[in-house]
This record gives sequence, structure tokens and C-alpha cells, in this order.
Amino acid sequence: MDVHFTAELEAKLADVAARQGRNPIELAEEIITRHFEDEARFVQAVQLGEAALQRGEYLTHEQVGQRLQRFLRR
Repeated sequence: MDVHFTAELEAKLADVAARQGRNPIELAEEIITRHFEDEARFVQAVQLGEAALQRGEYLTHEQVGQRLQRFLRR
């Protein structure tokens, strides 16, 4: 697969890779891999939240505010 970047994005990638002493292609692959891993974790967290909501496990706006106030008083 070939991926084409704008000249600006390619320059940024080359600069970051050079500063890290890395190969730009390997850095791009790592960044893309991390993106998909982060996206999968986000989707899983949303699904867990939706399931908890369906079970009635949630805090009201007021309860969140109360917990935040208690936390900030520490």
C-alpha cells in the first residue's frame, strides 16, 4: 500500500523521525497503529458506559458536582 502525504505533513514526519533518530516510515506505522488501538479502546469504553447506563448505573449531574467538590476540598 502506498500512502501519500502533503509536503507539509511529510516534512513534519521527517523532522520528528530525525529528532528521534528513527525511520519516518516506521514512525508513521507506529502512529497509525497507535491511532487504531486508541480508537478501539474508546469504542470499548463507550460500549461499557452504554451498558452501565442500561443497567441504571450512572450518576446525576448533581452527584457528579458533589463528588467533584469533595475531591477539590482535599
